[in-house]
Amino acid sequence: MNAMPLILLTLAVFAIVYKFYYSFIAAKVAVLDDSRVTPAHRLYDGHNYYPMSKWVLFGHHFAAIAGAGPLVGPVLAAQFGFLPGFLWLLLGVVIAGAVQDFIIFAASVRHDGKSLAEITRSEISPLSGAVASIAILVIIVVALAGLGIVVVNALAESSWGTFAIGMTIPIALFMGMWMFKFRKGKTAEATIIGVILLTLAVVFGKYVPESPLAAYFTFNRETLTILMATYGFFASVLPVWLLLSPRDYLSSFMKLGVVAFLALGVIIVAPELKMPAFTMYTHGGGPIIPGKVFPYLFITIACGAISGFHALVSSGTSPKMVSKESHIRTIGFTAMLCEGFVGILALIAATSLYPHDYFAINVPIQKFAEMAGQLKAMGFTTTNLVGLSKEVGEQLAGRTGGAVSLAVGMAQIFSSIPGLRSLMAYWYHFAIMFEALFILTTIDAGTRIGRFVLQEALGKMYKPFGETKWMPGTIITSAVVVFAWAYFIYTGTISTIWPMFGAANQLLATIALGVGTTYIINRGRVKYAWVTLVPMVFVGTTTLTAGWMNMANIYLPMTSTPGMEVPGYLNLILTAVIMGSVVVILADAMPKWYKTVRGTRPLFVEETASK
Repeated sequence: MNAMPLILLTLAVFAIVYKFYYSFIAAKVAVLDDSRVTPAHRLYDGHNYYPMSKWVLFGHHFAAIAGAGPLVGPVLAAQFGFLPGFLWLLLGVVIAGAVQDFIIFAASVRHDGKSLAEITRSEISPLSGAVASIAILVIIVVALAGLGIVVVNALAESSWGTFAIGMTIPIALFMGMWMFKFRKGKTAEATIIGVILLTLAVVFGKYVPESPLAAYFTFNRETLTILMATYGFFASVLPVWLLLSPRDYLSSFMKLGVVAFLALGVIIVAPELKMPAFTMYTHGGGPIIPGKVFPYLFITIACGAISGFHALVSSGTSPKMVSKESHIRTIGFTAMLCEGFVGILALIAATSLYPHDYFAINVPIQKFAEMAGQLKAMGFTTTNLVGLSKEVGEQLAGRTGGAVSLAVGMAQIFSSIPGLRSLMAYWYHFAIMFEALFILTTIDAGTRIGRFVLQEALGKMYKPFGETKWMPGTIITSAVVVFAWAYFIYTGTISTIWPMFGAANQLLATIALGVGTTYIINRGRVKYAWVTLVPMVFVGTTTLTAGWMNMANIYLPMTSTPGMEVPGYLNLILTAVIMGSVVVILADAMPKWYKTVRGTRPLFVEETASK
């Protein structure tokens, strides 16, 4: 099948939904009101609460939410065929993902930019708030470690990628000073300068490996972990306008630029999807994902359709910087639709490879040799793996994890554009660097969000910790969060935790949708509660099922395997904690929904804050 109909259908659906459905949610469900002063103005502190222009904040928000999920998840899910992943990405982002991001964003703005845990405490109960804090902290550490290890593996011994990504830090610092100190408000000037410098860093990065600079930008896995942890710490501690926001804004240009170029490439090349709509692995037994398409598709594509991590960004950095409530619609909805589009493009890139080559790259070499009969039975015999390896200058067989097959698929599309046919190796390494940059921008925002959550929790015991501008608390909590995720990466144990990241992430989305439902009901808009309630029921059902299957079929057997006992028990306990958190919070919320509907529980009355 040709990829063009999928692209056209996606763009048409997104445009219609944004124009009508999301306008309805913004006006009737969230009731956005520009006469209300946002926390960025009312609580301005020049550090965390800082009003940003709409498009600068959009850049930060998109960069913060768009991590490994929309890139790697759809690639791994391609083993089921192209259609299951495409349908979930298209429908999931429209009905669930964008709605969750927007509602939590709006709720956080109305709660002075507080975290999801604090919103839960206020909207449901202190018990649910405490449970949510525990679940969120666990998920943040697991998520950042999981995302971070992908970056470390992609950049290890790669001076080109490390140079290009490293240069975004001084460029962002310069942009921050330019926009907010030297030439305050001159966003366009800073953008032009930043994009030019970033382009130069990417172009000249190709020549670094052959220059004397290579030694200064070539690091092993352990050193990269320490460097990334150092960056995460400073990104969390420094004022948001100085490093975090301008770097994410800058990164978003590269992200959206590459995505737009990939979409243009798909339109020009119109690649054939060589993977069928469905494979025999929809019934289970796949070499990449052993489970059936239900429920494992919905936790494998952990971000492109819906992601609990997004709820942390939408109640973390972004609501503290939004200048007007009307900006929430543009930022909250559009950023998630862009991420869904990224996921669909990643799926197209992966499924444009020959199925034989797709599995050869994503399955360990020994295991791939054992499945030759299955591939032959499905008709997957055509291959170009040797030629592809020669063109990119890398041995591609057995490069598991999804990142390499995505880079090959992207490079194949780019190099098929007239005039670019001899640049396969360049496009492949550029795509690898692009993936690493895509993920790294989630690390800095995630660390800051983890710091906010930990400060709020510790503030219940020692009040100064609850003040985000209290520098000792900022330093201590940032260091704790960074140490936690960096430790997992440094020791390598996160590789055993990664399988449960998808389930944990979607369980957090279930919590967020439950909190969003409570937020809507508490304001007397019961007839609109279906907006979050319907996706909550679906996501909760699929993910709790997947979590239980993970515990019974993967983690419990690990506890009896020599050398895997500790990782097995760790995965088992963490998954049980998060699943239990979902059950506790929903069990606490449902009776309150009923009482509010019956009129025996008072509605939540928001204080007016007009200009």
